[in-house]
Amino acid sequence: MSSGLVVQTREIVADDDLLAYADPADPLVWMRRGDGIVAAGSEAALVIRVPAGPEPRAVVLAREWERIRTAARVDDPVGAPGSGLVAFAALVFDERSAADSVLVVPRVVRGRHNGRAWITRISDSSATGEPPDPTPLGPQWAGTLGPGAQTAEGYQQSVRRALHGIAEGRFGKVVLARDLAGSAPRGADLRRLVRALSTEYPDTWAFAVDGLIGASPETLVTVHGGTVTARVLAGTTPRGADAVTDARAAASLADSPKDNDEHAFAVRSLVASLSPHTASLVADGGPFILELPNLFHLATDVRAELADGASALDLAAALHPTAAVAGTPTDVAIAVIRELEPFDRGRYAGPVGWIDAEGNGEWAIALRCAQFDTTVASGSPIPLTAYAGAGIVAGSDPEAELLETRVKFRPIVDALA
Repeated sequence: MSSGLVVQTREIVADDDLLAYADPADPLVWMRRGDGIVAAGSEAALVIRVPAGPEPRAVVLAREWERIRTAARVDDPVGAPGSGLVAFAALVFDERSAADSVLVVPRVVRGRHNGRAWITRISDSSATGEPPDPTPLGPQWAGTLGPGAQTAEGYQQSVRRALHGIAEGRFGKVVLARDLAGSAPRGADLRRLVRALSTEYPDTWAFAVDGLIGASPETLVTVHGGTVTARVLAGTTPRGADAVTDARAAASLADSPKDNDEHAFAVRSLVASLSPHTASLVADGGPFILELPNLFHLATDVRAELADGASALDLAAALHPTAAVAGTPTDVAIAVIRELEPFDRGRYAGPVGWIDAEGNGEWAIALRCAQFDTTVASGSPIPLTAYAGAGIVAGSDPEAELLETRVKFRPIVDALA
C-alpha cells in the first residue's frame, strides 16, 4: 500500500448481465436500468470502517479517500461514470449509531454506461491478475419478515407524540421510521434480491454495499464534470387500484397543503446545504409528480455548478441528513428521532453510493432497503432488518402515516417473498 494502488481500466464487449459478476454472498452493486457498476465485496482491495468517534464519519472517509486517490496510479482511457478508481460506500444515518460507515475499494469492477462497457482492475502492485468469471444467479429463495422493535401501535403513538411537539412549536417536521425483523436462508444468493428490486422498480437506484441492499428512488447528489444534480422527494401517497382512482390520488397529492408544506421544507433544506459549494443553483419551479409502481411522490430536481472543488462524498456529507429523511430543524428532528424510535437506524436513510478518483460520483438515500448481517455463525440463517418511514408535519394523521410506511415496505417485502 505504501506505493499506492495500481488501477487499470479497459473497454470490453458489453455483457447482458452485470449482476453475474457480483459476489452472491457479498455483492457490491450500483445499477439503474441495467447500467452501473458491480464488484465482489469479498474480493475487496481495501475496506475502511469508521465507528462513532470525535469527528464526523464522512469527514474521516473523505480524508482517507483523498489519501488513497492521490497515491493511486490510474490508467483509465474510458472516462465513463464509474470507470477508473472507484469506491462504494454507505454511511450511517446518525453519528451516534453503533453501526459503521464503510468505504469499499474492490479489486475488480465491471461497468456499463450508455452502451459502453469496461473492466477495472485494482491492485496494490503492478500484477493485477485475472478477473473472476461470471457466476449464474443461484436458486430463488424466500426470506422471512415480522414485527421489529417498533410495533404498529407503538408507531402511531410515536406519531401522536411528534404531533404534540409540532403543536408546541418545537419543530416543524420529523421523519419517523419503523422496522421489520427477519432472516434469509444461509447460502442465499443476495443478488436475487437486487435483481427483484431492479426489475420491479427500474427507475430507482438498486444498491448493495456491505450487506445493505435496496432500491432508492431518491438521488441525494450526483457530481460529474463539475455539474451537480439532486432530486428531492417529500410528500407521498399510494397509487390507486385503477386508472380513475390513480388519477384521483395523483391530483390529491398535488393539491395537498400538508404534502406541499412537507416538500417545501425538504427543498429549502437541500438548497441551503448546497449553496455554499455551488454556483448557478436552480431548483425547478414547483414539484412534479414522480410515478413509481406503488407510490406517487412530489419531486423537485435541482441543478448547479460546482464552485469549490468539493467531491461527491463531500456534498453527500453536507446534504445529509436532509429534511426529507430527518426533519426541520435538523438537530431537533434528530433528537426527536432518538427519543421516539426504539431502534438504531444504522445505515437506513443514510447516504449510499460511489465516488471516483476525480471526485465524481452518484449518491442516493438508502431507502426501501434491508440490512443483512452476514457476520453470524456459519449454518445459521442470515438476520436482516428492513425499514420504512414517513414525514410527520402539522395535520398528519397517525393511521395514514402507518399506512404510508406499509406501502413503502412493499418493495422489500415483495422482493424477499
